[in-house]
Amino acid sequence: MTDAMPIDAREILDNLTRAVVAIDDERRIIRMNAAAEWLLHVSSRQALGESLLQFVPALAGLDDAIQQAFSQAASYTEREMRLVLGPERTITVDCAITPLETVDVLLLEFEQLDRHLRISRENRLIAQNQAIRELIRGLAHEIKNPLGGLRGAAQLLESELSDEDQREYTRIIISEADRLRTLVNGLLGPDSRIEHAPTNLHEVLEHVRSLAVVEAPAGVEIRRDYDPSIPVMRAAGDQLIQALLNLVRNALQALGQSGTITLQTRTQRRFTIGDRQHRLVARIDVVDDGPGITPAMQDQIFYPMVTGRAEGSGIGLPIAQNLVNQHGGLIECTSEPGRTVFTVWLPLEDA
Repeated sequence: MTDAMPIDAREILDNLTRAVVAIDDERRIIRMNAAAEWLLHVSSRQALGESLLQFVPALAGLDDAIQQAFSQAASYTEREMRLVLGPERTITVDCAITPLETVDVLLLEFEQLDRHLRISRENRLIAQNQAIRELIRGLAHEIKNPLGGLRGAAQLLESELSDEDQREYTRIIISEADRLRTLVNGLLGPDSRIEHAPTNLHEVLEHVRSLAVVEAPAGVEIRRDYDPSIPVMRAAGDQLIQALLNLVRNALQALGQSGTITLQTRTQRRFTIGDRQHRLVARIDVVDDGPGITPAMQDQIFYPMVTGRAEGSGIGLPIAQNLVNQHGGLIECTSEPGRTVFTVWLPLEDA
């Protein structure tokens, strides 16, 4: 078996965003960087010394190309390979196979095509949220000014009326003006100048869960599946509570009288949000087993005033997205009948 690579090569490999696996002339794995561990969902500690194609059966399609690369000392590229890595994980990659000149070692470099699509989608979501935020803030300010005048005029009119039936109409005007003011304040969102402080994400989630349990019907169960290794992060705890509570309430409304909501946390290393790479991020999943969101609606749910329910305001998800964006994070959604997942990504830069 070929000797292990020098320490400087290891450091370089582990800082690459592209997944790299090195195999010897017996096709045994001798090196795997962190990006490859994440991509293939395997541990390098377990993989070292194992046969590549036996340890990762999804790569069996590379057998001929690896043989030719060794025998001819030539580089090969396999494009748009579909790798089935589990019952819920199928990815598409380009694979470059490069022989090293001085030793009988092949480098396999994997570029995940799905990743580029995801980055593009995330950048679009971030830009969309920023544009929407500026638009609705402008509209909200324009609405608040005449709304205050309308409410004040209704109060003055009520004081002049002696007929109780007529006063009922002014009360309706005042009540509706208050409702619109609450809606507008929701559109304006919180004060972004709130300072961030050390925050335990699981304390945030437990607070959200305690509120949701009170609101949930008897037939709805709220479970948790936490990763205790997630470190404390700097955040505005109240803002995260509001964002996550909006997601959980959305799940409660989707379930109706029965179902299950799961709050799950995990960490992810060397992860990009938009086009910015982070050393470590927290992943928070709010999962429900409700009817799901239609494909047509999934592309619009983070727009304000878009809702699939007659009683919905359509501002809960846009506000949640905005609050998470203010922490450098992002909310994504995947949905099919029986499983809807809202995923919150939050950078853990100080971890």
